[in-house]
Amino acid sequence: MRAMVLERQADIDSAPLVWRDLPDPEPGQGEVRLRVRCCAVCRTDLHVIEGDLPARGLPRVPGHQVVGIVEALGSDCAELRVGDRVGVAWLRHTCGTCAFCRGGRENLCEAATFTGYHADGGYAELAVVPEAFAYRIPDAFEDNAAAPLLCAGIIGYRALQRAEVPPGGTLALYGFGGSAHVVIQIARARGLRVLVVSRDARHAALAKRLGADWVGPDAADMPGLVDGAILFAPVGHLVPVALTHLQKGGTLALAGIHMTDTPPLHYETHLFYEKNIRSVTANTRADGQALLAEAAAVPVRPHVRRYPLHEANIALQDLKHDRMQGSGVLVVGA
Repeated sequence: MRAMVLERQADIDSAPLVWRDLPDPEPGQGEVRLRVRCCAVCRTDLHVIEGDLPARGLPRVPGHQVVGIVEALGSDCAELRVGDRVGVAWLRHTCGTCAFCRGGRENLCEAATFTGYHADGGYAELAVVPEAFAYRIPDAFEDNAAAPLLCAGIIGYRALQRAEVPPGGTLALYGFGGSAHVVIQIARARGLRVLVVSRDARHAALAKRLGADWVGPDAADMPGLVDGAILFAPVGHLVPVALTHLQKGGTLALAGIHMTDTPPLHYETHLFYEKNIRSVTANTRADGQALLAEAAAVPVRPHVRRYPLHEANIALQDLKHDRMQGSGVLVVGA
């Protein structure tokens, strides 16, 4: 198979992903092999490639928003069949027996492994995934629209749940990339008022088209306090800003896997009156299933920019430098 391979961590502007021929992977016990149709790019891929996250085995095929067709089954597969269309997300495996797994919080499992990080992912013509961690893709979505839902969508969905905005309440979104442009569609369908803080004119324009009630570059100009907020931008100095503009009892959800350092917080200004801060760590399979069902019902329509698989470096450079609206999707065979 052909794949884009990370051989050493480096700045994406140096084009560290290399177009390689690799042996076709064989599915093991309880695994399926997919013929990959597309794979969305994600800021987490940048963190893996550029070394914000420590390497977990190189060379590695990145990518964890994969849509493909099952073409081979390993032993003991009972749910999927050859020809099924499925998706692969960031969470790849958990132990299933620890207190976190038993308590419905498998995203916190100490033994968790992740697609495109601990094992090869979807920047390739073929990919292998444990059957239990593959998601059936609703018919409502074409391949390119489904791919961004498998991380940007799932993490945004979990962040929205963690923000606990009451019915009819107001949600603030800080940053408006791949996750936020999915979340706003779900939030609007739930009847929430949505305010978007974005300094990028193109992202701001997309937020307006998707129904934001207010869009601006400075939270100080927002029309009032909000009931909940999600910080998508991996910028620590925005944490006190977002807390300042929270209503009493409001919750700020931090959606990034990596963030710059947070400055000191002033207790009375930022935390008093029972304001809450919640981080978001990966996702559970239940999050993924719930997101796909709700997104299909809305229906959510991700805005995508397509790239041939071999242009993965270019797609990630565009992501890093905010040159794309919505989500970038690598298309196999394009």
